[in-house]
Amino acid sequence: MNLVSTEWLNNNLKNVKIFDASWHMPNSKRNPKKEYLDKHIPGAIFFDIEEHSDKDSPFPHMLSNSDYWTKMLCSFGIKNNDHIVVYDFSDVYSSCRLWFSLKYFGHKKVSVLDGGLIKWLKEEKPTIKKKEKIEQIDSYQTNENTTLVKDKKQIDENIIKKEFIVVDARSRGRFEGKESEPRKDLKSGSIPNSICLPFKECINEDHTFKNKEQLLIKFKEVLKCKKLPVNLVFSCGSGITATVLSLAYSLINDKYLPTIYDGSWAEYGKIK
Repeated sequence: MNLVSTEWLNNNLKNVKIFDASWHMPNSKRNPKKEYLDKHIPGAIFFDIEEHSDKDSPFPHMLSNSDYWTKMLCSFGIKNNDHIVVYDFSDVYSSCRLWFSLKYFGHKKVSVLDGGLIKWLKEEKPTIKKKEKIEQIDSYQTNENTTLVKDKKQIDENIIKKEFIVVDARSRGRFEGKESEPRKDLKSGSIPNSICLPFKECINEDHTFKNKEQLLIKFKEVLKCKKLPVNLVFSCGSGITATVLSLAYSLINDKYLPTIYDGSWAEYGKIK
């Protein structure tokens, strides 16, 4: 169950662990932590994507190592059998990044709130300001699946080998090099042989994902295929919206294991 509805979550607030994984683009002038403290879903813990990333990486919010991840989840009081629901208040659907990260490190039951806090607020469902009290635990077992992340060497080799298909979640303007990148020191353009599917084309106006039939049509259209492949790798600007496409594809292909290029264009497009 990769997605849960606002109605489902409202009826199961006591049965799940909830994370607010809001993150905003650097030029948005929004502060996700401040927004969380202003209002959040009852029981939600704020997850700072930047804080819990690899601090030694030169690229933004890359995955941490399994030791850090284990200690971090213990500090949040997360148990292996917990059902985790992630939501965001973000235009880039950053909840999908935490969904992917939890999957990568082996957590079994994790879902994204379809429509996020935007839909939750529109439906006038409950929010609170009180910061949640966390009871830490001393054991959590991670099971890191490194095959779910590609590095630049693998991306470069694949240009010739063509063992997988790279799908870019950025806008078509950025993909085609017609729009400048929001981060400094990045050239315009895209990875050779990659294809473009802007992540927003998988999302409805109410912030929910398009249904399975609509997503199926969209992916077949951009992939130019009748049968869905399982060898897809999603990329974007810095590893956030790639996971939106990864979740969308998981909704229509249950054999697919979500796989991304974590460095994405922040690494590949770096001006040397």
